[in-house]
Amino acid sequence: MSNAKHDATAELDRDAIAKDFADAVNMTPSELESWLKSEDSKAVGFTPGGGKESVGHDSGRKIVAIKHKKKAELSTADLEHMRKVVGYVHRHLAQGGPADDIEHSRWRYSLMNWGHDPLKK
Repeated sequence: MSNAKHDATAELDRDAIAKDFADAVNMTPSELESWLKSEDSKAVGFTPGGGKESVGHDSGRKIVAIKHKKKAELSTADLEHMRKVVGYVHRHLAQGGPADDIEHSRWRYSLMNWGHDPLKK
């Protein structure tokens, strides 16, 4: 009986994470894939250890893969990344963008690497 309860709790968490992720990531996989190919996308974000790809750009690639999966196919690693994305998007939005030219700002570009375009309605 405890297994059934555990499974139900895990499913609720999966549902909550999926909902929060869907709310935070407002770019389609094709929009995000196109964006990640741009020089503006590659020019922003933290690149650990002098690597070639920023944390956000790597995240964007993972988001595209996640968005191509059905909810039942999501791995624990996928769910953990989805929670990371939600946290990043919420923190970054709370910081607010620049007072001028949000459209061409590093703030917006960074958010877009994480699947959220603040200008998208």
